Amino acid sequence: MTLRRREFVTLLGGAAAWPLAARAQQRGMPVVGYLEGGSPEPSRVVAFHKGLSETGYVEGRNVAIEYRWAGGPYNRLPELAADLVRRHVSVIASFGGLPAAQAAKAATATIPIVFISGADPVQLGLVASLNRPGGNLTGVTFLGMELGPKRLELLHELVPRATIIAYLANPTNPVDAVDAETRDLQAAARTLGLQLHVLNASTEHDFETVFAAVVQLRAGGLVISPDLLFIRSSEQLAALALRHAVPAIQPTRKFAAAGGLMSYGGSSTDQYRLAGVYTGRILKGENPADLPVQRATKVELVINLQTAKALGIDVPVTVRAIADEVIE
Repeated sequence: MTLRRREFVTLLGGAAAWPLAARAQQRGMPVVGYLEGGSPEPSRVVAFHKGLSETGYVEGRNVAIEYRWAGGPYNRLPELAADLVRRHVSVIASFGGLPAAQAAKAATATIPIVFISGADPVQLGLVASLNRPGGNLTGVTFLGMELGPKRLELLHELVPRATIIAYLANPTNPVDAVDAETRDLQAAARTLGLQLHVLNASTEHDFETVFAAVVQLRAGGLVISPDLLFIRSSEQLAALALRHAVPAIQPTRKFAAAGGLMSYGGSSTDQYRLAGVYTGRILKGENPADLPVQRATKVELVINLQTAKALGIDVPVTVRAIADEVIE
């Protein structure tokens, strides 16, 4: 597909793409700064392009895009955001949760910023209110941390005999909502008659230790927090879960597609499309201060039946019926 080929030439080209953006600005073409806390994911870039196209913008035709990927480490984001500001982009599309949004906000008070956040942007200090953001930021929120109890419930339906469940969290995540999700999960576990053990990982090097602890606890399942580290490491976590025969649930489809038992979370394609629409509207002259923060409500349940069979799990018909996708 031409779109994907072009986007990866741009992404991997790095500095080689910068003169192209400079020429675009000289021709009067607006330039969007695409700041991502994670690594390149074609489906998300395509969804962002789709949102832009809904407002009449097509990359290379009437808009240029400067891509900056942090690859996971939060400490790279401030310099990447500052670089986009130095290049005088028209809008910064800031993705990857609070760290990316904070980095963009700290870098400029004048360039419009469109963010995606799974936590309350008012509580996080990104905007003054949802209806009237004020300042130079607006964006899209989605169901994230608050879906933790539902993930636990879904896992419990697939492993009803398990009495001990582990929960994987990142203690270095700057979002206070992690503590709130832990409290919600503990409450949900008590309601279901389960023991919930919180396990921490702040780097990929901690994963092996985490799964060893899951096995030692004889936990019947694992709920994985929607932290950027874990989202970025979806495939690695899925492989570890398979190797250790741990039924696990994580927020993103990539986890289930890579061999994890199932995923349940907000639709990233829906979020990025909406962010693309807002970016296009701002390019057309609308003020981010006047654009209400949107709520992306679409959620997806994906079940990997191959993994369920390998784990000896019989997926109830009731759960299959509500799944958005079943991987045979």
